[in-house]
Amino acid sequence: MKPLVCIYCEGNDTKLAVVGKDKDSDKVKVFRTASVSITPSAVDIEAGATGISLDDGLQLEGLEGESTTIESNVEDSSIDEIQKVLSGLNLSQYSFIPALTEPSIYYHLYEGSRSSKPAKLKQAIIDEILETKNVSVEKDSIDFTELSDKSLLSVFLVGEVACINLINSVAAKNGKRFYSVPTVKSSDISLAYYVAKKKKFFPDDHSLIVYIGKEYSKLIFLQGRRLKHIGTTLDIGVSNLHTYDVYFSKILLEMENGGIPSLDNIIVCGEDDSENLILSFYGTFPEANVSRLEFDDLDLTDIDEETKERFSAFSILIATAVDYYDELSGLHEGINLLPKSVSEEQKFFQFSWQSYAILPLLFVVGFLITQEVLENSSTLSKLDAEITEKTLLMRQNQETLGKIAQLEGKISSFDQTQAILDSATAGTGVWNEILRDISKFTSKKKSIWLSKLSRRDQQTVIAEGYSLSRYALTDFAYSIEQATLNSMLYESLRDRNAYKFNLTFNISTYPKENE
Repeated sequence: MKPLVCIYCEGNDTKLAVVGKDKDSDKVKVFRTASVSITPSAVDIEAGATGISLDDGLQLEGLEGESTTIESNVEDSSIDEIQKVLSGLNLSQYSFIPALTEPSIYYHLYEGSRSSKPAKLKQAIIDEILETKNVSVEKDSIDFTELSDKSLLSVFLVGEVACINLINSVAAKNGKRFYSVPTVKSSDISLAYYVAKKKKFFPDDHSLIVYIGKEYSKLIFLQGRRLKHIGTTLDIGVSNLHTYDVYFSKILLEMENGGIPSLDNIIVCGEDDSENLILSFYGTFPEANVSRLEFDDLDLTDIDEETKERFSAFSILIATAVDYYDELSGLHEGINLLPKSVSEEQKFFQFSWQSYAILPLLFVVGFLITQEVLENSSTLSKLDAEITEKTLLMRQNQETLGKIAQLEGKISSFDQTQAILDSATAGTGVWNEILRDISKFTSKKKSIWLSKLSRRDQQTVIAEGYSLSRYALTDFAYSIEQATLNSMLYESLRDRNAYKFNLTFNISTYPKENE
């Protein structure tokens, strides 16, 4: 799950806790805690400002005829101190959860008719608040929870939330427009949920949660494990408390207001959970089981020992984190007071009414552009197919042209081949004729034979051989047209006398009719 930075603004004291939780783990791990003193800067309010008045103690009188100074902004030194606490963290990956109490949030007890539809029921509560308190509440700034007596306790915001402004100041200091704020919680309701989850109360038990802060304290009553009554904020804390007796009178008064006859359990938490405080409660409520709020369900390995000893001061922050994580896990339905203005500010796209008016036109334009793109895409696909077909045809034509070129080469060389064949055929006819004549002569004159017959050049033929008779050689020379007996040498051939001859004749002078 996404890690959280829980912030609880209590007067000039702001507490922070950085926590996280794995999906597979039941324990919430605490990484850092801090308590920062917030110093406000003065801002002038112009004369004529209009205020609101609530019968439960919420009063902002109309300011007319004079200029009034109120404290609203936070000095840079306080922001720098918070920056130091959160240094080294990638805050864009964290969710900021503000925990608010009175006077930042207001409570209204609703006992009217209930609609089965949550939206109509919320509207009925808003109408009753407007009628009884003359306060207009936005639907996103109000939520409700059911009490032990089945009545509804509504919680709502009016105006800006100082704790959210503080978060935005930290974001601006880091160059961010905002940090993620998914919800705004009621610190009282979250603390009641956390204590009821940890403690095993009997259904009829009446229990009191006493949270003691630095400047303020809270009294929260439970019946069984359900919220019974939230007392008004006490303007006493560890910084201005002189005796514990003042708590006892306030408790008795709130018990009367909430219809609580007695107390079975008292759980102490906050800035003071000392043994003296517990003993004082034992003395005033001897029948009640008084105990501290323990945190054995948390992983505190990253926290130093000094912080662990006073860890109860961060009870509300831990309760807020557990409340939110259980809500994400679907274990229960918590309070969410996130104003619409804040949720709209955190949207990635922010639209005014003019932007919403032009949205249909944007859809029409987008549709037309999409249609044009699809048509062009279809045309391009057809052209691509045609180009592919033409390319294939071109390759086939190139192959055909290559075959034609080969055939043309063969055809062009055919004439040369034919001429050579014709020439060879003609020469073959002459040779046939010459060989026939020589064969005819030698068949008659068996005393002569040829040993070599070759060509000196294109026309001249050389004949060499042997003969036993010189007269036979003379006759042989006369038998061939225009033959010349070049030499006739006497040689002994084994035991016989022989004549070696060399005879030449011109083939071109051979009779043409023999070709």
